[in-house]
Amino acid sequence: MKNLGCILISGLFLTASFIGKAQNAKQYYKTGLTFIEAQNFNDAIDQFSKAVQVDPDYVEAYIERARTYQTINDIEKAAEDYDRALVFKKKNKNLFLEASTINYKMAKYDKALELVKEAIDLDSKCDEAYQLQCKILLGKEDFSGALISINKAIFLKDNAENNYYHGVVSEMMKNYNQAELDYEKALAKDRKYIDAYLSLANLRLQLNKLNQAIDHCNSVLRINPKNKDAFLIRSKVYVKMYEYPKAIDDISKVVFNNPEDPGVYILRGTYYQDFTQYQNAINDFTKAIMLDPKNSEAYYKRAYSFEQIGDYKSAIKDYTLLSTLSEDDVYARKHLDDAKKRLYELNRETNRPKIVLLEPAASEDYTVKLARNRTKLSLRGKMHDESEIISLKINDSNTNFIKNGDIYEFLTEVDVSGLDIFSIVAEDTYNNIQQITYTIERTEINPPKIAIIAPYASDDGEIFLDTDDTNLYVEGNITDESQIKSILINGVSASYMLSELNPKFSATINVANKNKFTVEATDIYGNDTLQTFVLNREGVSLLQANPMGRTWVIFVENSNYETFPSLDGPSKDVTLMRSALAKYDVHKIIHKQDMTKKEMERFFSIELRDLIRSNRVNALLIWFAGHGKFINETGYWIPVDAKRDDEFTYYNLNALRASLQSYTNFVVHMLVITDACESGPTFYQAMRETPKIRSCNDWEAVKFKSSQVFSSAGYELAVDDSQFTRTFANTLANNPDACIPIEAIVSKVQIAVSQNNQQKPKFGKISGLTDEDGTFFFISKQ
Repeated sequence: MKNLGCILISGLFLTASFIGKAQNAKQYYKTGLTFIEAQNFNDAIDQFSKAVQVDPDYVEAYIERARTYQTINDIEKAAEDYDRALVFKKKNKNLFLEASTINYKMAKYDKALELVKEAIDLDSKCDEAYQLQCKILLGKEDFSGALISINKAIFLKDNAENNYYHGVVSEMMKNYNQAELDYEKALAKDRKYIDAYLSLANLRLQLNKLNQAIDHCNSVLRINPKNKDAFLIRSKVYVKMYEYPKAIDDISKVVFNNPEDPGVYILRGTYYQDFTQYQNAINDFTKAIMLDPKNSEAYYKRAYSFEQIGDYKSAIKDYTLLSTLSEDDVYARKHLDDAKKRLYELNRETNRPKIVLLEPAASEDYTVKLARNRTKLSLRGKMHDESEIISLKINDSNTNFIKNGDIYEFLTEVDVSGLDIFSIVAEDTYNNIQQITYTIERTEINPPKIAIIAPYASDDGEIFLDTDDTNLYVEGNITDESQIKSILINGVSASYMLSELNPKFSATINVANKNKFTVEATDIYGNDTLQTFVLNREGVSLLQANPMGRTWVIFVENSNYETFPSLDGPSKDVTLMRSALAKYDVHKIIHKQDMTKKEMERFFSIELRDLIRSNRVNALLIWFAGHGKFINETGYWIPVDAKRDDEFTYYNLNALRASLQSYTNFVVHMLVITDACESGPTFYQAMRETPKIRSCNDWEAVKFKSSQVFSSAGYELAVDDSQFTRTFANTLANNPDACIPIEAIVSKVQIAVSQNNQQKPKFGKISGLTDEDGTFFFISKQ
C-alpha cells in the first residue's frame, strides 16, 4: 500500500506538471492571436515560438506561426512550419492546400504538386485543389495537365475564377479564341474581376483588337482608378495606335504613383525614344540607372539616344559599360553583339598605328646597328593607336604582343641571317596599317671585357673571401668599344651609368650557399660576355687572426725590356718571394709583369687606389723587381718601353709617392721594397742606420701608421742574381716565430749584402707620407 501511495502521488505530480505545461503553451498561443489582431506580427511569432518550445506537439501554434510568416512574406519559414504541422495533421485537407500554395509561391513545383495531390486524395471534390494543381502545372509548363486539372475544377464549380484560369491555360496553349471566350465567361460571372479584364485587354492588344483592349482597361480604371497594370496596358495600346502623347500621359501617371520603380522610367523613356524626344528619353533612362545602377536595358537604350543627338562620347561610354554587365545579365548578353557593332562604328578612325622601336635604338633614318657576327636580332618596342591593334608582323611573321594600359608592347627575336633590312607592320581593327622598314648596319664584334675590382679577382676569376657575410658587395668596370646595354650579376641588373663609355658598375648580391657568381655584359650591338667568378672562402679566418688586417702584396716584375738589357732575375725573385710568403697571412697577391710607363702611371694612380679603397686593404707591400735609375737626386723605376737616354720615359718615384699619398686614407701600413739598384735616396726620410727590432706584442707598432721603404743602394743596373731578394726570402721562410717585423728582415739583408761586398741597402720612412712610428709585420698563418 505504501508503494501504491507513492505511485499515485508521482502520477498526480506528473499530471499536474503536464497540465501546467499545457496551460502555459495555450497562454502563449492566445497572446499570439491577440498580437495578430493588433497586426503586431513579429511579437505574435515570438509568442507562437514560446508555445512550441513549451509544448513541441502544439500543432495550432505551428499553423498560426506559418500563417503569420506568410503574412510578413517570410515564406521559407512558413513552409517549414507547415511541414511540422503536417506531421501531426495528416488528414487536414486545408493544411495540405496551404502548404502546397506556399511551395508554389517558392517555385518548388514538384513538392507543391505532391502536397496538392494529398489534398485531392483527402477530398476529390475540392475545386480549389484542382485550381491550385492547374496553377502548379502552368508553372511547370505542363499545359495539357493544367487543362485537365482546370476542367475538373470547372466541373465541380463553374465560377469566375475557374473560367479565368481556363482562359490562362488556353492562352498559353495559343488557343486565343477559346481564351477570349473563357475571359468573357469569367467576366459574365463577375463584372468586377480585374485580373480577367487585364488578361483580356492584354490578349486583345496582342491580337490588335485595340479599341476593345482600351475598353477593358477603362473598365478596370472605373473599378480602381490607380491600377498600374491598366495604365501600362493602355499605354501600350496607344503606342500601337501611334498616339504617343496619350501613351506618355498614361505611363506618366504610373511613374507618379511608382516613383521608385526603374521599369516604368525605362518604358516611358522607350516611348520618348520612339516619339523622337531623345533628351526626355535620356532623362528617364538616367533616372532608371540611378535607381538600379546595373540595369543593362537602361544603358543600352540611353546609348542609342545619345547617338541620335550626336553625343558619341557618352554613347561609347554606355556601350562599354554594357559589355561589362554581359556576363551575368540576360538582357546585356542578348544585346551585347549589337552594342559591340555600334561601338565599333562609333569608334571608327583612319589613323595608322604608331610604332616605336626601343631596342635596338634606331636613328632618324630608321637604321639600327648590329654586330657583324650576329644572326639574331632582339627587338623590343611599343605601339600606340586610338583603336585596338589586331596584328603585328615582323618580316612577314606574326609576332606576339601584349597590351599594357594604352600601350601595346612587343619583345621578340628575329633571324637576320644574310639580311640588310627588316620590316615591322602593325594593323588596327579598322585595317589601318603602319609599316616601317629598318636598315641594318653591321658594326664591331668585340665582346665587352669584365674586370672585378672589389672584391679583387685573380686573373683566373677566383675571389678569395675573408668574411662569412651572406651579402657581397661587387664592384667592377667594363671595357668595350661601344656603349653597354646591360650588366647582369646572377641575372640581376647592376647599377651603372648608361651613357658612360667603359662604365663602372656595382651591386650587392646574396652569396649564401653559393660558390660562384656570373657577370654578363652586353653592348648596344649585342656583343656579350659571360664570365664566372669562383668564391674561395679559405681566407675567412685569416682576417680575424691577423692584427695587421687585410694584407695585400703587389709584385711588379719588369724583365723583357725594349732598349734596356732584359732580365731573368725578376721572375726568379718574384717566384722566390711568393714561395716565402706562402706561410704568412697574405690575403691577396697581385702580380704585374712587364709594365709600360703608361700602365705604371695608371695602375698606381687609379687602379690600385680603387682596389685598395673598394677592398678595404689595411696593409700594403709593393715590391718592384727590375731596372732602376738615379738622375739628379731623383730615383726612377724603368718601364719596359723606356728609352735608354730619355729620362721622360722613366717612371719617377716622386709620382709613385704622390700616388701613395692618396692611399693613406685607407691603408695603415705601407711598405715599398725595391731591388732596382738606382732608386736613389730622394725617396727616403730619416734613414735608420741601425733599425730597432719591433715586438709583435707592441700594440703601438701594429695600430699606428707606418710608411716605410727598403731599397738596394747601388747605382748600377740590376743583376740577375740578387743577394738582396735571396736573403729577404730566406729570412721569411726560416722564421720560427708567429710574426716577424720588417726591421728583423732588414737587419739580416743588410748584413748579407755587406758581406758580399755590395753597398748596404737603405731602410727608412717614405718622405712626405704619414708615419706614426708603427711598422710592418709579417704574420704567420696559425
